Amino acid sequence: MKPELSERLFIEELFATSTEKLNGKDYSLENVERLTGDASTRRYYRLFTNQESFVACLDHPTETGTNPFVRVHKFLNEHGVRVPIIHDRSVEKGYILEEDLGDVTLLQHLSTIKTKEKELEIYKIIIDRLLEIHKIPSAKVEASGKFELRFDAEKFNNEIDFTVDFFMKRFLKIEEPSIREKVASLFVPICERLASEKMILTHRDYHSRNIMVKDNDFIIIDFQDARWGLPQYDLVSMLEDCYYELDEDNKKYLIQYYYDSLPLQVHGQETFDDFMVLYDDMALQRVFKAVGSFSYIYETRKDIRYIKYIGFAMEKIRKILMKDTKYDELRELLFKYYYES
Repeated sequence: MKPELSERLFIEELFATSTEKLNGKDYSLENVERLTGDASTRRYYRLFTNQESFVACLDHPTETGTNPFVRVHKFLNEHGVRVPIIHDRSVEKGYILEEDLGDVTLLQHLSTIKTKEKELEIYKIIIDRLLEIHKIPSAKVEASGKFELRFDAEKFNNEIDFTVDFFMKRFLKIEEPSIREKVASLFVPICERLASEKMILTHRDYHSRNIMVKDNDFIIIDFQDARWGLPQYDLVSMLEDCYYELDEDNKKYLIQYYYDSLPLQVHGQETFDDFMVLYDDMALQRVFKAVGSFSYIYETRKDIRYIKYIGFAMEKIRKILMKDTKYDELRELLFKYYYES
């Protein structure tokens, strides 16, 4: 996609200042291509030069030291997490020049997988990447001063209210406030249980579209919203991904693999059964929130690409709700109106 002339001129100006920092090479900008956007408002461009390509991100200008992407990138990079290389930046102008990771996401890469054994091999690498983040000592996370936000009960419940609004009210057209309020209230004890547990640094959006595949390497992106949360949060985001249905045997293996790989003092649960109780709670909250995000994108942007994931996500939620009688009231109420709509 060709950028607007004003966009291209702005990028050319910014890249001209970057060339002095690119290993002393004599770069000549030959073409600029605007990349298809994701669910964010950031704009991405591929810059083709006479030697190699780069990706430029244009975002809202911020003061030096306050750009969340740059701030979290520096911390993760210092702790050995594979994130994109930043070649140059001017956050005051909303500009970041990154390495070109190509166009292949983990989700796209999975379309080439022919066996469940190969799927498991790839996902073990992805879980190992996640463990690199989760094993960063909490003392270092706190000392960095970069992560003040956390998933407390208010945050969890706000996300539920968000979904009730955009999914139940606007997407399903459920007009009765009492029904929507009842569904939200049934999520409250789930959110309170989650908020009471031990927390670590979480990526916040760890799924198959936020992992890039380049030269047989897996690179983590979209980490700028990292905050304190349960270990299960990121694990659920990846294994209960609304974009891809993981083989059930592989999923069970990977949950156990993650649990066995993370020290007790990190995840805080004495037994695997205790861990799984929270996993299911977290899956309900996380996937329901994703349903709200898909509905929001459709409502505000009329982007139909995300509608297809709503049905998949809701069936995932139903299966989890079937696992324990404590969820019966929520399951019966939520799916009565979902199936009728």
